[in-house]
Amino acid sequence: MFNLLSWAIGLLSLIIVIPAQIPFLGWANWFALPLIVVGIVVGAMSSSDSGRNFCLVVLLIAAVRLTLGGGIL
Repeated sequence: MFNLLSWAIGLLSLIIVIPAQIPFLGWANWFALPLIVVGIVVGAMSSSDSGRNFCLVVLLIAAVRLTLGGGIL
């Protein structure tokens, strides 16, 4: 059950992160990061790792985008 919840949180985070890849919308990643961390924690409580791993991939995408944009852009 925790794995499905982690997948759902990851998908919601991905919906926020995808538009944040557009220039000048990188600040939206800051709203997604706490949600992604919650998904990772929920996924860590599950016996399966796929939801947690999906959230980690979304975190990687958001973190790289924030790094390239200097944390704001």
